[in-house]
Amino acid sequence: MKMYGLCNSSIMKAKRSHILFLLLPLIFFALNFCTASPESKEQDQEKKDSLLYLNHSDSAKYVGMSTCRLCHQEIYNTFIKTGMGRSFDRATQQKSVGDFKNATVYDRLLDMHYKAFWSKDSLFIKEYRLSHGDTVHERTEQVNYIIGSGQHTNSHMQSVNGYVNQMPMTFYSQKKRWDLPPGFENGYNTRFSRKIGLECMSCHNGYPGFVMGSENKYTYLPTGIDCERCHGPGSIHVAQRQSGSRIDTSKYIDYSIVNPAKLSIDAQFDICQRCHLQGNAILKNDRSFYDFRPGQKLSNYISVFLPKYKNADDEFIMASHADRLKQSQCFIQSYQKAEGKNSLKPYKDAMTCVTCHNPHVSVRETNVNVFNDACNNCHNKMPPVSSQQKALLQAAHCGLQTNKLSNCVSCHMPISGSTDIPHVSVHDHYIRKPVTQHQKDKIKTFVGLFSINEKKPDKLTRAMAYINQYDKFDQQPHYLDSALTLLQDKNELQKNSHALIQLYFIKQDFQSIIRCVNQLGEEKCYGSLFTKQSYENKDGWTAYRIADAFYYSGQIPASVKWFKRAVELSPYNLDFRNKLGTSLAAMNQLPAAVGQFEFILRENPKYVPAYSNLGYVKLVQGFPAEAIRLYTLGKKLDPDNEPLLLNLAGYYLFTKNKAMAKKQLEEILKRNPESQKAKMALRQIGTLL
Repeated sequence: MKMYGLCNSSIMKAKRSHILFLLLPLIFFALNFCTASPESKEQDQEKKDSLLYLNHSDSAKYVGMSTCRLCHQEIYNTFIKTGMGRSFDRATQQKSVGDFKNATVYDRLLDMHYKAFWSKDSLFIKEYRLSHGDTVHERTEQVNYIIGSGQHTNSHMQSVNGYVNQMPMTFYSQKKRWDLPPGFENGYNTRFSRKIGLECMSCHNGYPGFVMGSENKYTYLPTGIDCERCHGPGSIHVAQRQSGSRIDTSKYIDYSIVNPAKLSIDAQFDICQRCHLQGNAILKNDRSFYDFRPGQKLSNYISVFLPKYKNADDEFIMASHADRLKQSQCFIQSYQKAEGKNSLKPYKDAMTCVTCHNPHVSVRETNVNVFNDACNNCHNKMPPVSSQQKALLQAAHCGLQTNKLSNCVSCHMPISGSTDIPHVSVHDHYIRKPVTQHQKDKIKTFVGLFSINEKKPDKLTRAMAYINQYDKFDQQPHYLDSALTLLQDKNELQKNSHALIQLYFIKQDFQSIIRCVNQLGEEKCYGSLFTKQSYENKDGWTAYRIADAFYYSGQIPASVKWFKRAVELSPYNLDFRNKLGTSLAAMNQLPAAVGQFEFILRENPKYVPAYSNLGYVKLVQGFPAEAIRLYTLGKKLDPDNEPLLLNLAGYYLFTKNKAMAKKQLEEILKRNPESQKAKMALRQIGTLL
């Protein structure tokens, strides 16, 4: 028998691409100079503004939208109907836009059916598997939260003792269709275990109460994006108003609170870009997703990267509005003309997000003329339209109003699907002449990876962008080659250590991790380098990766030492605890291992690997009845968990039930015909039969 710990399927193996190894970094530099937005002359003003705003102080606290509502009731009444105001809420029938008459989804690759249904006032998702008409697996889980305004989607979240995970059904409201959520398709269905971390939650919701040292545990979840995400914390502003202080905002800026309308163009864009610039977000050193405040420079906190392709101008991801708009000549030319003209409301003479969108009013309740008027404000001196042009425009469904174009958006910001979310149509914010079919048919070629909101990110930031692009989005070996090129400076080993260790971990190059630790000095690494707790668990992850390197190199005592450090820094990362328990059991420290697994199940009783590993330890300790109880509970949650089924086969061999042992192994091979462990175990059983 063998105990199987944390699944390492996320550790990617990659072959290095020597052809792209040297070219990509050079392309990267070219992109940063060629495609960056116009250079701002307002940077000094931004720095002054950031110093002047009182709510940038650490003493400023968030007061909540209910407090803002006391003075701004009218704005609250309209904002609460916007996509931001409706971005996240408890799972109620009022929040849901789903059609439950045919709320079923079938994942062909996983062979799982899903059904969403209401029972009284509670929403549930049932997962089940059929075999010859019989139900052979069934699991029903309650939905606690719905994420998404319903304009495009409703996705569903479960909270287990504060640990929040996404569930395997989404309602796509534009097509009134249920399907798997984005990222769950094509064999990547994580069922009820996709962790919703701070990066995700902080863009789809107001700032939550996040438990430091976890990946997805929360003490408090707001119900929607609130006023302070765009205006900053409001405690100082409230205190001044309560004291009777008043400022004539028609003449002056009220520095107790940020009004985005009074910011420079770039600073205003940064507020929108914080969430409407989705991509590969790289946090700057010692920053978290909590830290940016309206009025500050976003690139001081986060640099957002995207891959760029030649001949792919019509392709974009869902939340790329800011990136797409900044590519438009409408933005570029208006930015250059408006810079520095209006000191009180700089955006008035430029094209920014609020030129077309009032963030306090829902798009659904905004008259189409608002968007057309935004175009006509600049394009109001159009020549008369000829009869031939008129016919062409009418054929393209563009109405005409006294020789002025109307419905400009339909042609110049066409509705299109995004590349990352299925069944969704959005307006492309890259304003330009309609793309011809000839342009669409050109061969798409990769150009490079570059930051959208920062002109010259440093080497380490760029290296992390390449590593994360590989690890989270697209497993192309040249990303790792490019990262390694940027991290080669031996004089920067300490500065680059987190990135290098992550890179080697992805490549499963455990000896290079150990060599890196030895070069830095293990005592120094353990005593001072990797010792800091943070929301991003940066040092915790590095300690975990070092521990795993020692574990798979056969140096179990060293791995236990570093797994303990990982758990010390990230006590609510249950994967770290599970691996610590595994390594303790490997050293025959069984009571200590049991303590780790029992802690996990108290925290999250739906964490399947802990059932598998605790069952193994109980069997070794001589408690077979407890072992089978734990295995059975785990299998009810996940009938395809390979480590659990292997351990269950071991249990049946221990109890001399070879037929049942064989059945567990055959279940593995049915789902994963390439499982070498299951094949080997079956051969061993064959010699015993």
